[in-house]
Amino acid sequence: MLSTPLARSAVSHHSAAMFNPTSRRRSAAAYRFLPLGFLVIASVLFLALGGHRYLTLAALAEHRQWLCDRVARGGIGAVVLFILAYTALVALSVPGCIFMTLTSGFLFGPWLGAVYAVIAGTVGATIVFLAAHTGLAGLTGLAGPWARRIETGFRQHGLNYLLVLRLVPIFPFWLVNLAAAAFGLPLWIYVFGTLVGIAPGAFIFASIGTSIGKLLDDGRGIDFQTLFHPDIFLPLAGLAALILAPVLYKTWRERSSARRETA
Repeated sequence: MLSTPLARSAVSHHSAAMFNPTSRRRSAAAYRFLPLGFLVIASVLFLALGGHRYLTLAALAEHRQWLCDRVARGGIGAVVLFILAYTALVALSVPGCIFMTLTSGFLFGPWLGAVYAVIAGTVGATIVFLAAHTGLAGLTGLAGPWARRIETGFRQHGLNYLLVLRLVPIFPFWLVNLAAAAFGLPLWIYVFGTLVGIAPGAFIFASIGTSIGKLLDDGRGIDFQTLFHPDIFLPLAGLAALILAPVLYKTWRERSSARRETA
């Protein structure tokens, strides 16, 4: 076969690219971002197509009978489908995870609802962690001062720091997922800390979801007055106590230290 100068030039450039270290590094860097890029694109599509409109209490009230019928007929298949849907929403980092926990309690009760929410939340968060771990590695130097404080917490305290961030929603769930991956938290610490850390909040929100289901079954609507119903107010009070506990503990420690120093 005759080779033209153009063909020889193309082969030469291709060979040079293959053995060019800079080109190979750029290609490797681009491939690192593929998993995280896929999640970002899928999240944008979900929002653009209006999927978030179904993640509201109004939508839950409107479709409650249909959802209950599907769960009653579907058995374990309905449970698996719900967990997969919840996992996907967590992986896409779209707003609505709390709503899904409410729905889990509404459909399956406070205990099973919390268990299913914890499973889905942990698996979905781990998907984000693994995707971000490859894409964000080496970019921590670009972070601002607030991110460096988070990095210091992860590197010095690891599991305890993650547990606090999961128990007390200081930062958005998706941001903690990305930060833990970017700052090199070990996978086993991340999975265990997420599993344990989100469990109390999951039970509280699943309990609220169960109470909402009872109110809807009684023919009552969901409005501002609903918050003051005992079945809703008490779990919310528990959530507030959960959030305030670390703050109160820190204040108590500071005052105790001050008294010891002045004694």
